[in-house]
Amino acid sequence: MKPPRSYLASILGNRCPSCREGRMFKVPNPYWPRTINQMHPSCPVCGENFKREPGFYFGAAYVNYAMTVALWVAVLVALYVFGALGWIEFTGMFEQPDTVIVSGIVTLLVLLPLIQRLSRSLWIHLFVRFKGTKAKQ
Repeated sequence: MKPPRSYLASILGNRCPSCREGRMFKVPNPYWPRTINQMHPSCPVCGENFKREPGFYFGAAYVNYAMTVALWVAVLVALYVFGALGWIEFTGMFEQPDTVIVSGIVTLLVLLPLIQRLSRSLWIHLFVRFKGTKAKQ
């Protein structure tokens, strides 16, 4: 018997928070536009309910917002480190705002499906405890 996935691996892999084995989303590929949000109603392995209550995943929007802000900060830091961004000493503003905006938007559009699924996975993991693998009920 193999050991269960770690908490972090379960979140990043979009696995059930209860057994850490079953997949949360029907289609593993997040880049299919029609299936980004299609989740199983319950875990295929342990039967944990993923449709907790109406509006449960509304809180995932706050997690998504925090991840998006972190992504923009990471883009800004990366542009500064790699020398694509020059700073104006006294004003604290950057010289090339178009570079930041274009780089941030392109990065966000590419990573948006992953961030959206990750925010849902993190949100449900905050509220459901690990119970181990047990028979489907």
